[in-house]
Amino acid sequence: MISKETLFALSLFPYLGFLWFISRSPQMPRLALYGFYGTLVFVAITIPAGIYAQLHYGESLANVDWLHGGAELFLTLSNILLVIGFGQAIRQLKMNSQ
Repeated sequence: MISKETLFALSLFPYLGFLWFISRSPQMPRLALYGFYGTLVFVAITIPAGIYAQLHYGESLANVDWLHGGAELFLTLSNILLVIGFGQAIRQLKMNSQ
């Protein structure tokens, strides 16, 4: 059986492919693209935070509130960029179609 850690690591490859394709699309809103890249920052922050939580506290990241909240902040910021980026694109399309 494949461990969840292995699945997590393997899931990065399709996501990197997704980023490669959307970064070449002229229709992709730049701010939303930054949001998708921000998800990689979230992952890059979460992995060492999880290791620190395990080594320093003997707990999973989810059980160390200050570390978990700090890591989740990066996911929240990524989601905000996505919403604003796609929102701007929708408003621009509506203005162009009038």
